[in-house]
Amino acid sequence: MGKTIDLTEKDHEISRYKNIWVFIEQTNGIANPVSFELLTKARELAKQLDCHVGAVSIGRSVSHLAKEVFRFGADKFYLVEDEIFKDYRTEPFRDTLSGLVRKNKPEIFLIGATTQGRDLSGTVATELKTGLTADTTKQEIDPQTGMLLMTRPTFGGSLMATIVCPKHRPQMSTVRPGVFKAIPVEHPKEGEIIRGKTNLTEAQIVKKILKKVVSSEGNINLGFYDVIVAGGKGMGNKDNFNMIKELAEVLGGTWAGSRKAVELGYIPQTRQVGQTGQTVHSKLYIACGISGAIQHLVGMQTSDVIISVNTDKDAPVFDVSTYCIVEDAIKFIPKLIAELKKQKLTPVNNEQ
Repeated sequence: MGKTIDLTEKDHEISRYKNIWVFIEQTNGIANPVSFELLTKARELAKQLDCHVGAVSIGRSVSHLAKEVFRFGADKFYLVEDEIFKDYRTEPFRDTLSGLVRKNKPEIFLIGATTQGRDLSGTVATELKTGLTADTTKQEIDPQTGMLLMTRPTFGGSLMATIVCPKHRPQMSTVRPGVFKAIPVEHPKEGEIIRGKTNLTEAQIVKKILKKVVSSEGNINLGFYDVIVAGGKGMGNKDNFNMIKELAEVLGGTWAGSRKAVELGYIPQTRQVGQTGQTVHSKLYIACGISGAIQHLVGMQTSDVIISVNTDKDAPVFDVSTYCIVEDAIKFIPKLIAELKKQKLTPVNNEQ
C-alpha cells in the first residue's frame, strides 16, 4: 500500500523557506522582458502568501537594473557582479545562484523559459535537489496548503497538468515569455539592494568562450509585435499564407501560424505560436483557419483582442475569442484587406 503524503504539513526544514524570487536574466546589461512579466506575477502571489518579492541577477554589471526591478514590484534586489560573469556560462551561474538560494531560502523561484533560463533552471534545481516544472502557463497558490500550483500542457498539449512540489524547496518553475503581462506598480518604492560576492576564479571554470557568433537569420521574436495575424490548417496550402502576410503588413504587424501549419510545411517553425512555439501577448491577434487546439491556445489566449475566422462555429478557438467570424478564411481575408486599404488604415506602431 502506497504512502500517503499530507500536503498540509511542513517539516522543520521547509518552514524555514519564505518569499518569492524571480531571476532577472540579462544580456550585456539589458534585462530580458520576461523578468518583469514574472515580477508582476510574483507580486500577485506574494499578496496571498504575505511575503516579499525578491529579484536576483548575476552579471558583470547589473546594479543599474535596480530601478526597473523596483518599478515592477520587487522589494529586494539580490545581485552578484564580477568580470567572470561577463558572458553566460552554466557552471559559474549555477554555483553562484545555488549559493544565494541556500543562504536566503526563497520558498518559490520563478525563471523565464528562455534558452538561458531553461539551461540554468535545470542545473540549479538539480544542485538544490528540488523539483522543477518547466514551461508553465499558470501559477496559483493553493488556499488550503499555501503551496504553488504549477500548470503546464502535457501529452502534446492535449491535457493540462497541475504539478506541486510538497517535499522540497524552493518550488521552482520556468514560465514562457508572454504568458503574463508586465505591469509596473503605481507608486514604486526604492527597495533594498543586497550585494553578494563570488570566490570563483577563471582557472576554476572548465568552459572557455573562444569565439561568439551572433546570427539572427530566420529567427523572429513574435512577442515584440502588437499585431499578429496567424494561419492554420484551414489556409489550405503554403501559397495562401501570402494573404496572411499581406494582411499583417496592412495592419502594421507580423504573421505566424499554428503547429499544424508547421507540420504541413506551410510556415517555418520559427513562426509558430503555441506550446512548442512562442507565447505572445499581442494587442490584436487574428486567427485564420485555426481550430484552436489547446497547444495553440496557451500560446495566444492572453492577447488583448482576439479575432477568429473559421468555418466551424463550434471551433474551440471561439471560446477564447473577442470576436468570432464563421466564414472561410480564404474568402474572408481578401475582402478584409480590400476594405482596410480602402479605409487607408494607419499601421500600428510596434514597441520594440
